[in-house]
Amino acid sequence: MKQALINMLTMQNSMNTRVHEEWSTQDFEWYRALWIECGELIDHYGYKWWKRQVPDMPQVQLEIIDIWHFGMSALFSGDKTIEDIAADIVEEVDGYQPTGLGVREATEELALHTLQTQGFSPSRFWELMSAAELGFEELYTAYIGKNVLNFFRQDHGYKEGHYIKNWSGREDNEHLVELLADLDSAATDFADQVYSALQSRYRDVASRD
Repeated sequence: MKQALINMLTMQNSMNTRVHEEWSTQDFEWYRALWIECGELIDHYGYKWWKRQVPDMPQVQLEIIDIWHFGMSALFSGDKTIEDIAADIVEEVDGYQPTGLGVREATEELALHTLQTQGFSPSRFWELMSAAELGFEELYTAYIGKNVLNFFRQDHGYKEGHYIKNWSGREDNEHLVELLADLDSAATDFADQVYSALQSRYRDVASRD
């Protein structure tokens, strides 16, 4: 687990550096992005008792991955190295036993902690993962996919505002879910495969749209 965490933290640092070279000293409000992502997760899961709603679990799990991006970013502070942060996460979640909260309740617990502390709780995040039936290996695979998508967005003008996020009426996140299902996450070039698959579909859709 520690090595996988180091890999993800390293990838997150690279992504953040792509957006701003001195990101770790900018005091970005990662906590705000965190609780807003929690709201988006609830929207995909459903909360309206006055109408029939079916949880969109693939999208719920992708929102959890988004939360993980911002959560890891929030853990970078002071003189802590990536290895230190990974060790802290392992210490907090090693042997952690979920309390059995549902998806909505676990999301609210994480959001509440985030708002109260302006920080990120790995153990509360683990509770949410458990509620959404998302294992650590799935988290790792999905994180790599989303990290690649974030680089893809930047490469295609996301920061400048001319990236097309909706492809044929669906968000790129939804296309990513489909593409990941057809790829071998154990392949050594998995990240490259994801990027190539996104490139191919984006080109096809953009030409039609």
